[in-house]
Amino acid sequence: QVQVVESGGGLVQAGGSLTLSCAASGIIFSINAMAWYRRAPGNERELVASIGDNTVYADSVKGRFTISRDNAKNTVYLQMNSLKPEDTGVYYCNVTTRPFLYNYWGQGTQVTVSS
Repeated sequence: QVQVVESGGGLVQAGGSLTLSCAASGIIFSINAMAWYRRAPGNERELVASIGDNTVYADSVKGRFTISRDNAKNTVYLQMNSLKPEDTGVYYCNVTTRPFLYNYWGQGTQVTVSS
């Protein structure tokens, strides 16, 4: 059974830091990319950062967030620094596989940044 489990969310003051973790298990194909998305209140889900053959960041988090990956543990991290109230939302982990494309999502973890 495939499991994608996020952890590390919480409440932090503006300017603070949080680190999110996401561990994937039960996936029988190779992992192609791992990514973090977020859904802010009233907004669509958007890509925050992804790491695979390339590393991609949303413009709004460049220079503040760092995505990293431990392939041996099938785990991806998101180090978030200089947090802003607009970073508030539910953060979701996404995993895609290859050579067959499967797409897996975690249940989400809440990040709240107070001003």
